[in-house]
Amino acid sequence: MSIATPQNPALAAALILAATTFIAGTTLLAKALGTESLGAPLHPLQISHGRFLFAFMGISTAVLILRPRFIRPHWGYHIGRTSFGWAGVTLMFASVAYIPLADATAITFLNPVFGMLLAIPLLGERVGPWRWGAALVAMIGAMILLRPTPASFQPAALLALGAAAVMGLELIFIKKLAGREGPLQVLWFNNLLGMIIASCAVLPVWQMPSLAQWGALAGLGLLMACAQACFINGMARADASFVAPFSYATLVFAAFYDFLGFGVVPDAISFLGAVIILAGAAILAWREGRPVPPAGRAAAAAHKP
Repeated sequence: MSIATPQNPALAAALILAATTFIAGTTLLAKALGTESLGAPLHPLQISHGRFLFAFMGISTAVLILRPRFIRPHWGYHIGRTSFGWAGVTLMFASVAYIPLADATAITFLNPVFGMLLAIPLLGERVGPWRWGAALVAMIGAMILLRPTPASFQPAALLALGAAAVMGLELIFIKKLAGREGPLQVLWFNNLLGMIIASCAVLPVWQMPSLAQWGALAGLGLLMACAQACFINGMARADASFVAPFSYATLVFAAFYDFLGFGVVPDAISFLGAVIILAGAAILAWREGRPVPPAGRAAAAAHKP
């Protein structure tokens, strides 16, 4: 079963840009919660728990108001997508407490590269020279941001790299879910399962948050719910090749928020690495979005598992 949505490129661009402001806002709040800005630092597992708990509450409120028609969910795809999504979010939140938001955000833009690589064995997809080249360019940018010298190496950047790899696995399940269920149903099940997983994982490290931390956790979850809603609806209203460049604005907002909140100014290495990663991601998005000739579609279909 496929869910059709009217195409509206202008609205899609606006929704994706709105999503980038919300996503960058979640990283700012995660950094505040993971440092001493709002009290004793919270464990990344507790921060991701707050993200899923309050996002689920927000989306459940929307479900009660809108009363959408849910169809039978594909539990396997939802569990796979949410498990890797939860792991990726937790690693991302762990990284932003130690490295600039712009660096962490840029590194996580590698997730489509990892998704492409994983799609070869898991989805049976073929990868041409342009896509391999795009992946290589993006990886070079990541190596620059990792600063692999004894004097400047940032171990915490490996957390962001791990987040990108895990989110690449999440993309595999997102592709399998695409068009099967409505956006609100996908969001609701994603955050329900994420809340359950995060609630179990947080038990050994949970501590009572301060009033300010409760507010930040609630804000983080609600911002993420808004970002997810905007992103899914934006992606449904235009081609991926059109909307993908707008998602890169997350990096700009993350750097801006980091400067406002913590006085962090990206250095030349951060700027160079981010530009190279975005260049690779942009090439990959362009190739992914190109129309496939009928013969190519038939060949691709023949090679699907």
